[in-house]
Amino acid sequence: MHNLVIFPPDFIIVTIALSHPGAISGHMTSAAIIVAAGRGHRAGGELPKQWQPLADQRVIDHTIAAFAQVPEITQCIVVVHPNDLHMMSLQAGLSIVTGGATRAQSVRNGLEALSATPPKHVLIHDAARCCISPDLISALLAELHNADTLAIAPALPVTDALWQGSNNIVTGVQDRSALYRAQTPQGFDYQTILDAHRIYDGSPADDIEVARAAGVTAHIFPGEEDNLKITTAADFGRAEKILRQEMDIRIGTGFDVHRFGPGDHVTLCGVKVPHDRGLQGHSDADVSMHALTDAIYGALAEGDIGQHFPPSDPQWRGADSHIFLRHAAQLADSKGYSINNLDVTLICERPKIGPHSTAMRKALADILNIGIDRISVKATTSERLGFTGREEGIAAQAAVTLVKT
Repeated sequence: MHNLVIFPPDFIIVTIALSHPGAISGHMTSAAIIVAAGRGHRAGGELPKQWQPLADQRVIDHTIAAFAQVPEITQCIVVVHPNDLHMMSLQAGLSIVTGGATRAQSVRNGLEALSATPPKHVLIHDAARCCISPDLISALLAELHNADTLAIAPALPVTDALWQGSNNIVTGVQDRSALYRAQTPQGFDYQTILDAHRIYDGSPADDIEVARAAGVTAHIFPGEEDNLKITTAADFGRAEKILRQEMDIRIGTGFDVHRFGPGDHVTLCGVKVPHDRGLQGHSDADVSMHALTDAIYGALAEGDIGQHFPPSDPQWRGADSHIFLRHAAQLADSKGYSINNLDVTLICERPKIGPHSTAMRKALADILNIGIDRISVKATTSERLGFTGREEGIAAQAAVTLVKT
């Protein structure tokens, strides 16, 4: 159940049961306000940037998830545009507040929403900074526990040269020695920043400006380069890469065996290698490519070659094994995975693999359309033990790493 309370002039808060009993009893120490009421037109798209998809979720979902991982945060306020209330689902410990005509008014609404059970500290964060790390959030809160710290924010020193310009002409140079790139979340003693917002009149760049206008000393904390704010369409790509650092990585292994039979060559990794016998199999019996194909299917949890190309089906009799390997690679691509690297080991006494390994690597690179430097093909013997030691056949094992792209 949730409550809907109307505040003048344009202020709505939806509250639900909090996940921390201490918050209800008034002992809440830290809260977060995530500002998501902007329209974000420069980012393009049909929706404001905070609602656009990014790395399998929406931008705002990544932001909320980062704060949810910090146990010190006992309440989270999300400030949204009145037209976007339907975009938010209710979660334990989460409150939804409508914003005002400006960012400053939206923050003020969020701060006022906390006044019934005021926290000791509050962090104010832009929803578009979706790559914020829980570690940075925790570090800022730790600094706020210092009694002398009433305002603190992460920032990075400006390292690029700064120019002044007009009509695409450089007209001057700006000293960068004391300049910083401000980030959020910006942390405050709650009552201090609430009082500062109540008396501020203007359009501040951020909440540190509001605090300083009230005479509050603002401390600089080392920011993070990855804590970027999505502003333009190009920023989505960079944010995607940052968020994917917590990569969806799949590892698969494959193993296959084929016995020797009549013939004058064996096909291994797509390369015909002269030999006094051939390999027997339903297809061209490329034992190494079969193991590699199964490794890719395994990483995708998609079974094995036999499920995709049943040996009972006559159309695959004598087929080139690159058909199977390409199918596995295309299946990975359709699921959003790329092959990061692969390793194939052939187990046999003869023929010797070393003289052909480069050609094999190149053949696999051509089939899979990846760099040869990501492909390893090597061989070992079984020291004359077992069926490979008796030269009754060849075994192959393969490992592959898939990375979500």
